[in-house]
Amino acid sequence: MKKLPPKAMHVVMPFLLSVLMSAIVSFVATLKAMGFAPDLLVSWLKAWGVSWLVAFPTVLVVLPLVRRLAGMIVEAPGGR
Repeated sequence: MKKLPPKAMHVVMPFLLSVLMSAIVSFVATLKAMGFAPDLLVSWLKAWGVSWLVAFPTVLVVLPLVRRLAGMIVEAPGGR
């Protein structure tokens, strides 16, 4: 399988992060709200779709700020 060029990383990483995080958080929230109801899966998938539509653009916008904040907290490799 051919890989994307390195410059795609700034979109691919937030995409994957938003997919996974929105899936996990929406599942936990849906399960907590509904319990193990018969239509849990359908309700979760609907909630996941909506939450991902919010999560992906949010991660694209917020990730640079988070990187800067983390850089203020974590020492750079090799020290300064």
